[in-house]
Amino acid sequence: MKIQQIYTNCLAHAAYYVESNGEVAIFDPLREVAPYLEMATANNAQIRYVFETHFHADFVSGHLDLQLKTGAQIIYGPTASPYFNAVTATDGQIFKLGDAMIKVIHTPGHTLESTCFLLIDKNGKEQGLITGDTLFIGDVGRPDLAQHVKADLTQEKLARMLYDSLRDKIMPLDDALMIYPNHGAGSACGKKMSQKRTDTLGNQKLLNYALRADMTKSEFVKEVLAGLAPPPSYFPQNVLLNMQGYAHLHKILETALVELEVRDFVITAIKNKAVILDTRSASDYALAAIPGSVNIGLDGAFASWVGTVIPKIDTPIVLVCNEGTQEEAVTRLARVGFDHCLGILKGGMNSWINSDRPLRKTRRIAPDQFINELRKQGITLLDVRKTSEFQSQHIPGAIHMPLNQLQDDVVTLDPSGNYLLYCVGGYRSMIAASILKNHKIKNVEDVIGGINALKSEHIPLTDFVEPTTLL
Repeated sequence: MKIQQIYTNCLAHAAYYVESNGEVAIFDPLREVAPYLEMATANNAQIRYVFETHFHADFVSGHLDLQLKTGAQIIYGPTASPYFNAVTATDGQIFKLGDAMIKVIHTPGHTLESTCFLLIDKNGKEQGLITGDTLFIGDVGRPDLAQHVKADLTQEKLARMLYDSLRDKIMPLDDALMIYPNHGAGSACGKKMSQKRTDTLGNQKLLNYALRADMTKSEFVKEVLAGLAPPPSYFPQNVLLNMQGYAHLHKILETALVELEVRDFVITAIKNKAVILDTRSASDYALAAIPGSVNIGLDGAFASWVGTVIPKIDTPIVLVCNEGTQEEAVTRLARVGFDHCLGILKGGMNSWINSDRPLRKTRRIAPDQFINELRKQGITLLDVRKTSEFQSQHIPGAIHMPLNQLQDDVVTLDPSGNYLLYCVGGYRSMIAASILKNHKIKNVEDVIGGINALKSEHIPLTDFVEPTTLL
């Protein structure tokens, strides 16, 4: 039996290709299915199943496109009620895959339908466990997402279910079993995920706080719910897409990859009240940008930040891209359900510059200029990192305004103020700067290289004592 992880860094997402005797099962695929089809073709194998561990919140799955292209059966665990042709398996049900077997293990807690899949080779040996968002490396799935879709569920009720699932269904399995989770570090689906992408169950029993043998249910509930950041607003919208169905990706690409001349680009944006999304790097955006645009660069966690900054997935969008990145941008938008791209600026930012239309520039501060800049009268230092990052270390005197809350918190800022922004490396601070400027705050600048660069200049940091958060 061949087990291969396909990891996508920008979403911290892991899909799995499992093959036995010419038959393939794909677990939790992304929306662009070409890589899975190419792997099967290269191995002269046929995709027979698409297994879904649950209705995903942080991405749109590729189950429907894989079914369309291969005729594969879509398999969910118990209690799932998809709106399309799929099999809802029973707990303990066995699916034959070539010479191997896949056993359904219902593990409610992250969501009601959350299910793990036990991989058993031709000799009957248990090789691995596809855990979805039930068990991560170093963490477990957050139990507060399903309540946004099903109102009568509470996070405490789901956490208690998760405790039972882990201890009754997973922890009794062989310690040598390999754990294959759906996400790694950086995903918003957990809070303490390891940089490791797989591990043995035995090792996780030693290292994962949620698998402590002496942990009571009440202790588990308290610890697993502590410190959870609010989920991005697109999460429940993605759940519904995965449950109800969606347009096929090739149709989205046909509509979105339309090049618009500058005049048509402006008319389209105004007529449809579209977000002008600039996908270039922070450094390019700072030099010249379209007034009113938002910068979220393709060189970072693009899709998840789009879903965080733009609250509704049906928001019309027009794109500014570097040449050759247009299809990548549209595909990565579609990964999180943003299917309403109306076109792309033809010729990129150069065409806008050559049209002599107004430009926006954002001043950036080199790390060695930071102290002098901070000494200027009236400068307010904003830290736009996550709460956990701020609490770990931050610049003395910084006000904490995390990027995931910025759209709501920006109204508390003085439009006539002077703001200096920083994050870890400069990616998020430029997103934040573009948002501030769109709220008529003119005097905005950010730190090139963020706190990582400031550390190299030996800028003093302070450990967290009391939060200074504008809400």
